[in-house]
Amino acid sequence: MSDNPISVNPKEKGNANLIYILYLVSIIGLPTSIIGVIMAYLGKDDAPEWLVSHYNNQINIFWKSILYALISVVLMVVVIGILTALVTLVWYIVRTVKGMQALSKGEPIANPGSWAF
Repeated sequence: MSDNPISVNPKEKGNANLIYILYLVSIIGLPTSIIGVIMAYLGKDDAPEWLVSHYNNQINIFWKSILYALISVVLMVVVIGILTALVTLVWYIVRTVKGMQALSKGEPIANPGSWAF
């Protein structure tokens, strides 16, 4: 008996997993997160409900990280922006890795719109 109540087709997870990988690659400065968010917007329309939560999570990660990064740039005038930039980077990595872990288990994201880690 399986611990996973959702019947998961391994091919369904490929696109979402690739998006998470593109997000992690973007940390080194490549604009792959832009490609990833476009793929998430395109993929969520035809995906099963559990996978839509991953696409929504990926879209939220993208836009919220942009917001956090802009706030960090503004705050660099008063030096605290360096700290907020580091917190943003940690938040981005944690959200992406947690998403990858849930995806590999075939689990939906519980609260894809959350602002928390």
